[in-house]
Order: sequence, then structure tokens, then C-alpha cells
Amino acid sequence: MNEQRAAREHRRAQEFELFVAGAGGRLLHAALLLTGEPGRAAGSGAGVDGSRGGEAGSRGTEAAERLLTAALARTYADWDRLRGEDPYARTRQELAARFARSARRYRRPRGGVLGRLSPRERLVLVLRLHEGVPEEQTAAALGLSVERVRVICTRAVSALRSRPVTPPAPDRAAP
Repeated sequence: MNEQRAAREHRRAQEFELFVAGAGGRLLHAALLLTGEPGRAAGSGAGVDGSRGGEAGSRGTEAAERLLTAALARTYADWDRLRGEDPYARTRQELAARFARSARRYRRPRGGVLGRLSPRERLVLVLRLHEGVPEEQTAAALGLSVERVRVICTRAVSALRSRPVTPPAPDRAAP
């Protein structure tokens, strides 16, 4: 009996690791957009699984990584109960819910592409445009009307178009 349970746990862990390897990058990108953090440089080789080429959190992605880790932990805890449900959709839903519950932490701009938007605007924009979630599902997930989701999304896109992104000041090395 213990051998069967150990084999089941091993298979569960392998399935989840494959899921994270395939979907982790996109989920991390969504988390970075939600938190408004600037993210890491392209090609840094950092992964969701903690394997990094350099220091942990060295590019200012700590909040996004914490948010994603918590969402993935919940997905792993529910892994056996998914029964045909899309684990990516479940993790994305958990990511959005966790962000919505803690949105007050992300009010100050952090320099990311969407950093100048309000947390609610970022959440709606990421779900609608980045993740392609239909308005009806976004509205249901956030407890808003479809029209309200449409207005928030339109306002956020207009804000991004009207205000040009100011590039970050170049780092100056000490002499």
C-alpha cells in the first residue's frame, strides 16, 4: 500500500513539474505584469522553479515570484482534484484572486510596463489582453459587471496610449 502511494505521489510530482516547466514562464510574465515590476532582462535564464543564473530576486521580481509561488502551491495542493480541468486556467485564476486580495501592496509604480496603472486596471488588462480571457469570465472572476470590465479595460488602454513610457535612468557606475 505504501509503495502504491509513493508511486502515485511521484507521478503527481512529475506531472506538476512538467506543467510548471511548460507554463511557468508565461505565468511569471503575467505575475510581473500584475505586480508592475520591471522584470528581468531577456535571456537571463531564470526560472520559476528557483534555478537562477545569479542572485535570487536580483532584478526586482520578488513580489511577482511570491505571488506565482503561492498560486502554484495552491494548484499543486489541488492537483488530484482537477479531474480534467485545465491546470493553467486554475493557476491563472488563483494568481488573479491572490493579486486582487493583496492589490493594496501594488499601488505604487514599480517601473514595469503597466506600473503606472492602478492594480484593478492591471488585473483587467492582463486577464483580457495578455491572457485572452473573455469579458464575461473576467467579470465573473472579479465580481464586476461585463460593462465595468469593458470600461476599465478601455480606460487602461487609453492611459497607456496617452502617456509615453519614460525609459529608466541609466545606471551610473561609481568612479
